[in-house]
Amino acid sequence: MTSEAFPHAATIEASLALMADRAGDPTPLVYARLFAARPDLRDLFCNDRSGAVRGEMLARVFDAILDFVNDRQYADHFIHSQRMSHDSYGVPPDIFATFCGAVADTVRDVLGDDWTSETETAWAELLVAIAAS
Repeated sequence: MTSEAFPHAATIEASLALMADRAGDPTPLVYARLFAARPDLRDLFCNDRSGAVRGEMLARVFDAILDFVNDRQYADHFIHSQRMSHDSYGVPPDIFATFCGAVADTVRDVLGDDWTSETETAWAELLVAIAAS
């Protein structure tokens, strides 16, 4: 657990909740954005015909983000371990940050006019912190 609180936790939480209210399951939206940015990653999911693996991965990322902006009981270790474990699939270590960027961009798209300068700052700072962890 870290003693430093993320100053924009409430903004991140509110933006994720609003996205869930508006989009329901955002999994297809997030992965469409990720694959548009990194088409080479699509092949890693060739056996995930139902989307269950993608949904599970996204759920874990949401959990990690929420822990990261709050108590950080496990998020730092989770991010590090995911970077290491995905290496065996040939996934570069920076992909976790790329994936979180796809999440942020999806939240921005879904929120539309409700994406404020405060929300932009919160997500920008979160992405920098995640990339540095």
